[in-house]
Amino acid sequence: MKYKLTRKQKKMLIRIIIALVLLAVIAITLHFIELPWWAELILYAIPYVISGYDVLKTAFINLIHGQIFDEKFLMMIATVGAFGTGEYPEASAVMLFYQVGELFQSIAVGRSRKSIAKLMDIRPDSAVVIRDGEEIEVSPDEVAIGETIIVKPGEKIPLDGVIIEGESSVNQAALTGESAPVDKALSDNVISGTLNLTGVIKVRTTSVFGESTVSKILELVENASDKKAKVENFITKFARFYTPVVVIAAVILGVVPPLILGMGDIEIWKTWLTRACVFLVVSCPCALVVSVPLSFFGGIGGASRDGILIKGAGYMEVLSKIDTVVFDKTGTLTKGVFAVDDVHPNIVSAAELLDIAACCESFSSHPVAQSIVRAHGDHIDKSKIGDVSEIAGKGIKAVVEGKTYYCGNGQLMDMCGADWHDCHITGTIIHIAREDNGACEYLGHIVINDQIKEDSEAAIKSLKSLGVKRLVMLTGDKKNVAENVASKLGLTGFFAELLPADKVTRVEELLKDGKGKVAFVGDGINDAPVLMRADCGIAMGAMGSDAAIESADIVLMDDKPSKIADSIKIARKTMRIVWENIIFALGVKVVILVLGALGIANMWLAVFGDVGVLIIAILNAMRCMKKIKS
Repeated sequence: MKYKLTRKQKKMLIRIIIALVLLAVIAITLHFIELPWWAELILYAIPYVISGYDVLKTAFINLIHGQIFDEKFLMMIATVGAFGTGEYPEASAVMLFYQVGELFQSIAVGRSRKSIAKLMDIRPDSAVVIRDGEEIEVSPDEVAIGETIIVKPGEKIPLDGVIIEGESSVNQAALTGESAPVDKALSDNVISGTLNLTGVIKVRTTSVFGESTVSKILELVENASDKKAKVENFITKFARFYTPVVVIAAVILGVVPPLILGMGDIEIWKTWLTRACVFLVVSCPCALVVSVPLSFFGGIGGASRDGILIKGAGYMEVLSKIDTVVFDKTGTLTKGVFAVDDVHPNIVSAAELLDIAACCESFSSHPVAQSIVRAHGDHIDKSKIGDVSEIAGKGIKAVVEGKTYYCGNGQLMDMCGADWHDCHITGTIIHIAREDNGACEYLGHIVINDQIKEDSEAAIKSLKSLGVKRLVMLTGDKKNVAENVASKLGLTGFFAELLPADKVTRVEELLKDGKGKVAFVGDGINDAPVLMRADCGIAMGAMGSDAAIESADIVLMDDKPSKIADSIKIARKTMRIVWENIIFALGVKVVILVLGALGIANMWLAVFGDVGVLIIAILNAMRCMKKIKS
C-alpha cells in the first residue's frame, strides 16, 4: 500500500536531511581543523536546533505548565546535559536520530490510519430520491424510511433498502472483504456503503442514514481506539510513573557518586553527569508508548480489510484468549434455508411424489412448504388444485385432480389412517398419503433439512487447529436434528430445544467453570442477550442487523464461519507482536541502563537504546497491518 508523506512529514524530513548534512560536514571539517570549544559548541548547536527546535519548544512550554515528565523533557535535559559535558557531536546526533524515530513513528501511524481510511470510503456522498415524480439529489441523511432512491452503475448505495425495480451486481468488498460481486434482483436487500456495478436499481429505503449499516460501521471503527486493552492501559500508567522515577534516578546517578567520590574533582563530575545523560536518553519510554497502541490500531485496521470489525483493543485481547466457542445453529453454522435432502417414494415414483407434495404445499408460505416447491422447480398448474385446508399442527389436506391427499407429519398420517413408517434419515419428514375408496394409502415421504454452510466444517477444523478445546452448538431445534449437525461438523457438544433464555443459562454455565474465555457466535438479532453475556460476542453475517452491531464485540460482515478462526488468528498475532515489543524494548533498555550506570555504555549506544529500539518496535508493530492467510 503506497503512502504519501503529509506536508508536516515532508518538512520534518527536509529538516532531518539538512541537519544530517550539516552534522557530517562539521564533523569532517573539525577532524582536520582544530577550533576552540565555544566555536565547536556553536557549530554543533546549529544542526541540533534545526532538527530539534520543535522538541525543545514543546518541552519548554510543558515545563512552564508544570508538565515536565514526558519524553521530550527527557530528550531536552539529556542533550543539553551532553552539551554541558563537552559531548557536542553526541548531543546533536541524539536529537537528530530522535527526530528520525519521530518521523518513522508518524509514517507508521499514517499508514495504519490509511488502512482504516479505506473503510471510510464506504461513506456515500449523496442520494438520488424520487419525490413527486422527479429525481432529486440530496444528502443521505435527508432521506426518510420508505422513500424510493435510484442507484446507477458505479454509485455507492447510500442507504439500506429493498430493490423494487431492476437488477444488478453489487460489490460488497468494503464490508465483507470479498471481491466477488453479488447478484441482486427484485425483493433482495441491499446494504448502504456497497457499490452498484452493472444495472440501474430502484430501492425502497428501510432505514434512515443515522441508523444504516454504513453509519453504524463508521461509528464503530472511529470509536474502536477508545476501548483500550488491559496491556495498553498498563503501558499508559507505567509511562506516567516510569518517567519521574527515571528522572529522579538520573539526578541521583549524576550527583550522589561525585559527592561521595570527590566533590571538587571536575572530571568525576563530568563522568557521572555523562552517565546520567546516557541514562536519560535510554530511559525514554517512547518505544512502548508508541508501538503498543500502534500494534492494536494496525490489527484493527488489518481485520477491517478482511470484513472483521473489532470494536476495540480490549476485545482483541479477550479474543486472543478464547478457549471455548459457542455457536447458534441457524444462520451461523447452517444457512437458515430449508431444502429437500431426499425423496423416498412408496408406491409412486419420486417425481410423482414430489409433484403431489408441491401441489399440496403451493399455497403455503411456510419455509418447509416453500422448500418443496423450490425442489419441484417446474411450473405448478394451480387450476388442477381444488380445496386446500390446513390442519393445525399436523399438515395440509388438499384435493388435486379430484383426489384427496394428506401432506404433513406422522400425526396427520395417524389421523387419516395411513400405514406409514418413519425415516432413518434425520430431518424434517413430510409424509404423503392418498385417500382412495375411504382408505388412505401411504405414498412415501420427503426429507427436508436446514442446509449446513459450505465452509462450516472447515471452520470447525481451523478452530480446533488453533487449540480451541470446546466447540458447542445451541439451538431451539429438536435433539435429533441438532445431533445430526453436530456429528457432521465434529462439534464437541450441543444443547437442543432451547428458548433464548436457556441459551444465556448455558453460556453462563460454561463461563462459571473457569476453563478459559468463552465466545458466542450468533446472528445478532434474537441472540443479543447471549452476545452481551459471553466474554466475547461475535455477530455472524450481520450486514444490516442493528442488534448485531450494537450487541456484539466483533462483527463479521459476511456469512462465512471461517472468519471466526481468522479473527482469532488476527487477535493472537497482534497480541504476540505487542508482547514481543514490550519484552524487547524493556530488555534492551534495562541492559543499556545498567551498562550506562557502570560507565560502559556511551551516548551512541544510548541512541540505539532509544531511537533504534523505537524503530525496530514500530517495524514489528506494522506487521499487524498485513492480511493473515486463511
